[in-house]
Formats: sequence, structure tokens, C-alpha cells
Amino acid sequence: MNAAPRVHRADERETAAAAAGADRAFRGLLARLTGALSPASSALALYDWMLHLAGAPGHQLALTRLATRDALALLVPTHARAEAQETAAAARFADVAWNRPPYDALRDAFLACERWWQAATHGVPGVAPHHERLVAFGARQWLDLLSPTNTLLGNPVAWQRTVASGGANLVAGALHAIEDAERLLLDLPPAGTDAFVPGRTVACTPGRVVLRNRLVELIQYAPTTRRTRPEPILLVPAWIMKYYVLDLTPRDSLVRFLVDAGFTVFCLSWKNPDAQDRGLGLEHYLDLGVRASLDAIGQILRGARVHAVGYCLGGTLLAMAAAAMGRDGDTRLASVTLLAAQTDFTEPGELGLFIDHSQVAYLEDRMADTGYLGARQMAGAFQMLRSYDLLWSRLVRDYLLGERAAPTALAAWNADTTRMPARMHAQYLRQLFLDNDLAAGRYRVDGRPVSLHDIRGPVFCVATERDHVAPWPSVYKLHALTDADLTFVLVSGGHNVGIVNPPGAARGEFRQQRRAPGAATPTPDAWRQATPAVPGSWWPAWRDWLAARSGALRQPPTLGARGARPRADAPGTYVHVRQPHRPNPSRTIP
Repeated sequence: MNAAPRVHRADERETAAAAAGADRAFRGLLARLTGALSPASSALALYDWMLHLAGAPGHQLALTRLATRDALALLVPTHARAEAQETAAAARFADVAWNRPPYDALRDAFLACERWWQAATHGVPGVAPHHERLVAFGARQWLDLLSPTNTLLGNPVAWQRTVASGGANLVAGALHAIEDAERLLLDLPPAGTDAFVPGRTVACTPGRVVLRNRLVELIQYAPTTRRTRPEPILLVPAWIMKYYVLDLTPRDSLVRFLVDAGFTVFCLSWKNPDAQDRGLGLEHYLDLGVRASLDAIGQILRGARVHAVGYCLGGTLLAMAAAAMGRDGDTRLASVTLLAAQTDFTEPGELGLFIDHSQVAYLEDRMADTGYLGARQMAGAFQMLRSYDLLWSRLVRDYLLGERAAPTALAAWNADTTRMPARMHAQYLRQLFLDNDLAAGRYRVDGRPVSLHDIRGPVFCVATERDHVAPWPSVYKLHALTDADLTFVLVSGGHNVGIVNPPGAARGEFRQQRRAPGAATPTPDAWRQATPAVPGSWWPAWRDWLAARSGALRQPPTLGARGARPRADAPGTYVHVRQPHRPNPSRTIP
């Protein structure tokens, strides 16, 4: 009697599943054509802006007055030039050749257009903030594309170089373009970065792999001092890039700095996932990464408490782990250090441009086809965020001027991209960016929610002033999320350069202030104004902070647990994996 309804429901489920599969396949195909950018998200933002601008006659009048004023100013060269120099950041127009006609007129017209679009895309009443940022971002992309600096005839520096060299710069630029195209087609790293090989020129601090599972290799570094601190340091880097940003050349290596300071250092090296790893989620990164590493360290240094350090996304993961450990009464952490890591995602910075429900659904459809988010898609998103600095200025230098910038270890690391498992990346975008579950106390570990207020022990939190990945006011929000003894440090520089800033580099400054448990927290701007700047690297200040929370020096430990099977030497095997579809059996570890 109930057979017919059951069959009917089964047919409905099959129909719904088939429809969802067809939709996902179509959107996945469309995502290939759009670079995984949602056309619906862009169209909604543009429609929202245009509709509200059409209903804002006062804003239209202001734009008309601005356009008229700038047009008249272009007819008065002295006035226009003074205003242009005052308005422009002047990076792209810094050469004195831009002060001579007709190039000064091109420059001033471009800057006037830039000012107009800045005014047109901001402050329109009624436009959703996310849509306003998207429209302004799109306008900036077109302006960067159409800048006169990008053309031979419109760029006086490039034209002078062409005349002086008899066109040799254009020949060199053409050869650079051919080489870059070949490398792109063959999926090879950018020219010049081949010289930076993990284990030879970078990531060359001596050590051993003491743990290996399907997701991580744990490296223990050899001591360089006769006596070491009893509390080891565990570095948890982001898996969005290779771990060795923390172990670049010996001069720029945070790992070597800590080892030379008498600490026993462990560092995670994440596997570069492929299609077979599509099912890996954040819980796997927590269990196979942080938790497995703490267990392994416990076998090597029995009873030792650990100074845990998380960088970027690794810091977010560490915050989850520390909160869960505090909730469950696990006291293995002596301290927690978070480097450029967000725990509250209400103000994620310019990365938020690419994250809304439409965009995340689009990425999920794209990843359903491959099983991961491709490295090129990730690199392309970061290039778009700083299109002039990371793309157009480089193209002008390489192709118009015929020059190649000398590669650096940091640039080579930045080109050594990785992929994101589909399930993990979807969880990260939905639960953290969109829903902000971690800050709200809704994120679940082992089936139960965790709260950052449960973090025990002292916390050292570092943010960087010019960070477009984790803006420092966003990182600062940790003050409101934990009651721990918190030392906050604001470093000059960007997301990578601010962190990788060794002593003796003669650059940068930092501000440091401790907030005792229960003390009031000022606003970010008030904190910055009240905290004096200290010139130099923040590394020694952190080293001293760690030493003050560590025990007396003693004999250094052995590498690995006693009786354990020998593993590979540092930097291990996972760091070398690049290609997703051509696995090397010698690098495949079950």
C-alpha cells in the first residue's frame, strides 16, 4: 500500500540528484571560461551600483563638477601638474620624463580619470558595501589595464630606452615573452627561480623527518648549540604555500634563528594535494597535522610542553587546536604564537572581494571537476588584488624595458605554489569567511563547538601593517576573542616581508604592547598611536618572550624518538611535489 509513495519519493530524489549534477557540470564548465569568477556576483554588484547611482542626482552632480574641474585643470598645465604630483602615489609616474609634454598630459588625464572613478564607485547611497568594493575593484582593474605606462608610445621611459638601444630592449622583451609563454605552457616556475632549490639554496637547515602521514611530514631540526631549552617550538605554516617561507636562505631563515637561539624546533611540511585528496577537510588538517605532530613531539620529548606557532592559515588552524585543547583540559601548550593569522573574518580585507555565496558556490562547482583549487587560480586572485605591483609593472619592466629583475628567495618561494583540497577549501570559505563560525563560537571540533576564550597560556600575536591577506585591524580582533595574556605586535611591511624580517636587515620597525588578562582593550588606531615604534626586526623581541617562558638550558635531545624507523633528511619529500597529474612513486607515501 505504501509502495507507490516510496517509489515516487525515490524518483523525486533521483530527479533532484540528476538536476543538481547537471547544474554543477554546467557551472563547472562555465567556471573554466570565467577563471572561476562568478558572473552572477559581478552582475549583481554592477546592477546594484548603477541602479542606486541613477537614483542619486546629488552624487551625479558632484561627479559632473569633478569631471568639469579636472577637464579645466588639464588646460592649465602648472595647476594640473602640481595637483597630479600631489594626488599620485607616483610609483608609476616617478620618472622625470613624465613631466615633459605630451606625456605630462597623458599622466594628468589618467590621474583625473582615476580620481573620477574613485569618486563614482564610492559613497553612492544604498549600495551594499560588498558590491561597492567589487565595483571599485573592477574599475581599478580596467584603469590599470588602460594606464599609459603599459604602452610603448605612451610610456616615455620605454620610448627613450627604445631609441637609445635601437630597439634592443624590445627584442629582449620579446624573448622574455616567449620564454614566459613556454614556461607557462609546460607548467614550469618563472625564469630565474630554478636556482632556488629546497634542500640546496633554500630550506637547507639540517634536520630529519620524524613523522610522515598522508598529509604532513614533521621535520625536527638539528641543534646548533651545546645546550637547548626544554620546551620545543612547533611551527605550523599555511598549506596555501610551501612551508619553507620560514626556512629560506640561512640569512633569512626563522627556523635557523630559533635553532641558533637554543630552541629545539619542529616544523610541519604539508603535502601538495591532488585529485585523490579531494575529501580532505579541515578536521584532517587538524588531526593529521597539529595533533599528530604534538603526539610525535611527546614521544621524542616526553613531558615537554610546546611553544606552538602558526603562520597565516596555519595560525587559524592552531587557534582552533588551542581552543579545543583548552576546552578539553589538554595542557601540552606552553604558549601560542599567531603570525599574520585571522581568527575573526568579519573584515577579511581585499580577499573578501572574491568571497560571497555566489562566488563560493562557483568555486565548489569548479573544484568538483578537479578535486582541488588550482595553484594558478589562487595566484591569479592575488595578482588581481595588486594588479599594478604584481602584474603590470612587471610586464612593463620585462617586455617594454627588456629587463629581468634578479630573483630572490622569497619570490622563488612565492612561485612554488600549491593546491587546496576541494572539501577543505569549501569548509574554510563557508564556515570561516562567510559564517565566521570560529569567532562566533560555533566552529566544531570533535563534534563540539570551541571558543577562543578557552585558549590557555600566553599568546604572542603578530600583524603586519600593509597586509592585504590578513589586515592588521582584523588580526587585532583577537583581543576581543580571548581572555589570555596577550602580547600584540604590529610590524611594518606586508604579509610575507613583515614576517620574514631577520635582524640585521636594516629595514622596518615594530610596535609591541602586552595586554594583561582582564585589562581593557583600546581600538586599533588608539593602540597604534599609544605604542611607540621600535626600529629593526621583531624576531629578537619574540625570542626573548619565548625564553622568558621557557626552562633552564639542558642537553639537546636526539633527532626522532628512540628506536623509531629512520626517515628522510630535511627538507623531506613533500616539499618537492609540484605536478598534480604526474605522481613520482618515490614521493608517494600512503
